[in-house]
Amino acid sequence: MTPAERRVWRAYPRGEYVDFRAAEDEDPAHVTTWGAERTVRASVLRTLLLKAPREDGEIAALKLAGARITGVLDLRYATVDAAVRLSHCLFDDVPELYGAQLRQLNLSASVLPGLTAATVRVGGVLRMTDCRMRGPVRLGGAQISGALFMERARFTAPDGSEPALQLNQAAVGDDIWAPELRAHGQVRLTGASVTGRINLQDAHFVHPGGIALDAQNLDVGGHIRARRVQVRGRLEFRGSRIPGRLDLLHARLSHPGDTALRASSCVIGELWLHGGERIEGALNLRRSQIEILSLGPEMLPDQVHLSNLTYTVLAPHEPAERRLPMLERDGGRYEPYGYEQLIAAYRHVGDDDAARLVQLARQRRRRTTLTWYGRLWGYVQDATVGYGFRPLRAAVWLLSLLAIGSIAFGLDRPRPVKADEAPDFNPVFYTLDLLMPVVSFGQETAFAPHGWYQWLSYALIITGWILATTIVAGVTRAVSRQ
Repeated sequence: MTPAERRVWRAYPRGEYVDFRAAEDEDPAHVTTWGAERTVRASVLRTLLLKAPREDGEIAALKLAGARITGVLDLRYATVDAAVRLSHCLFDDVPELYGAQLRQLNLSASVLPGLTAATVRVGGVLRMTDCRMRGPVRLGGAQISGALFMERARFTAPDGSEPALQLNQAAVGDDIWAPELRAHGQVRLTGASVTGRINLQDAHFVHPGGIALDAQNLDVGGHIRARRVQVRGRLEFRGSRIPGRLDLLHARLSHPGDTALRASSCVIGELWLHGGERIEGALNLRRSQIEILSLGPEMLPDQVHLSNLTYTVLAPHEPAERRLPMLERDGGRYEPYGYEQLIAAYRHVGDDDAARLVQLARQRRRRTTLTWYGRLWGYVQDATVGYGFRPLRAAVWLLSLLAIGSIAFGLDRPRPVKADEAPDFNPVFYTLDLLMPVVSFGQETAFAPHGWYQWLSYALIITGWILATTIVAGVTRAVSRQ
């Protein structure tokens, strides 16, 4: 063994820390050559971890910093009882940890050409803080009893043939802590299970034209904090379960021409999506169940898919005019369920006026799906009584028709049916008799108009029935809301 290797060998049984770094050492990410005085062969480390003798009363551990590790560190299917810390190291080759069982693994601030550790089992914490991974990191199916730390880590997949970071089907017994993470290439979390929280604040995911963060069927015990996250590519959460918050405050999501954020078929406690720039690409929340949807209208893209989305609270409270556009951007299709959810959200906070505006907008949107004569009748209803949601408009129409009828019949009184029994003619109450379908003042049955006045009376009777019914319906809704 070289002097550097003998130094590591002697320190291991007592768990002593070996640091090859100088007082002002260079960053391993920018190192071109390191001398033999700090070079350790991976085969020596393997033998040390698997066969080195232990000392009674001491806790063995590999604690190494600032070393260049040559060759492949091959621990496939191995069981290592000692903690392994290889920080600020430079690896020449990809470590092979497939199926290994480790007590604890710390690769903080090290530079690696990749990592193959699928199905690895770590009894404690796996730490990759400040790591620089220049090739794929394969951790699919990993079981980590403690937390996974990846603060400020950099992951790159140069050829793009596979994800830069694979954590699919992984199980983490605590948190995933990865603020300011940078990934050039796909990060895959499909089917992963995290008992605690996931922190992705200020992280960057770059995979233009593809899925940047694939977290389909992710199961998280707490929150996902992704404030100020920047994503170029799709952010995919389809089928995930997040009982806490999915916090995307001030996020920048960009996937032009495709879906930028898909959180369909999810169960989410709270989704926070506001305060950031307008989403470039489609937003898909179909079939999800969200207790509190905090959605800023300023972030909504041109295409929003909300079919069968269920939510209880919609925040922040905005006028209906600012919420309705999101229901009109679902590919031009009429989705009544979306309107029903928005109506229920406004009623939940007691804003009946906004709820009526949404009901009116729903009828107008439905009108576009009808035949030409159905649309024509819809326009008539809208103009006259606002589909029943503008009862005061109906009253205005009634007063206008009352004035028209009173003037018309006042200028040309209809002849009495029985001259000797007819009461004195009153044009106002005669018109009211025609317009009011239930109340009778004895004028309509006593007089019979002729000529075009007869047609005017028929029109007043028909419109009176329609408008009076609309007013009664509006009053009934108002009373029932009380």
